[in-house]
Amino acid sequence: MPVVFNKNIDENTILAVWKIEETEEQLLSGLQLKQHELDFISSLSNGKRLLHWLSTRVLLRTMLNTSEYIDCQMDEHGKPFLPNLDYHISLSHSYDYAAVIIGKNRKVGVDIELIKHKIKGIRHKFLSDIELAQKQIGDNINGLYVCWCAKEAIYKWNGRKGLEFKQDIYIKPFKLKNEGSLNALVTLPEGMKELTVNYFKTVDGYMLGYVVA
Repeated sequence: MPVVFNKNIDENTILAVWKIEETEEQLLSGLQLKQHELDFISSLSNGKRLLHWLSTRVLLRTMLNTSEYIDCQMDEHGKPFLPNLDYHISLSHSYDYAAVIIGKNRKVGVDIELIKHKIKGIRHKFLSDIELAQKQIGDNINGLYVCWCAKEAIYKWNGRKGLEFKQDIYIKPFKLKNEGSLNALVTLPEGMKELTVNYFKTVDGYMLGYVVA
């Protein structure tokens, strides 16, 4: 399994990215799945959706460095969790890549996206006019993807439905680079919170953002 990026964010948090090159059969051979999981993947159409599901689970198993069965479930909000392990996790995938972040003491969120021009057509759906007025966002495709990945990572970090990208997450002005960080103000039921999101662009045209807090 080709892990193309591996980062120890701190002593309790790990991020890894994996390029999906295996077949479904090869991925299945690296997992111990129970009947409910087999029933679920049988409902998925063959192709990328199944490869994405399998690859994130194999990557999770690799990062935890165990040959034991890993029970990865989804809660009522769709957030993945490990009922038998004391870790926070977040999963993401896009086309040929899968990403997983694991944290022990703090919540985590990750998002990876293939950079495509069509994001310009939906920018008003997830960014406010004030955000779009920032010169590093506006018409800049990389800037738009940094913002999308940041907001998606924050949404996964929060792990609860109801958080609106445009209304509830504000990206503060930042300096756009191939690898950097930004701050975002998030309106939560318990009040306003400021989060730092780290991001980087890969050499083959993907953007990844992650948050640990």
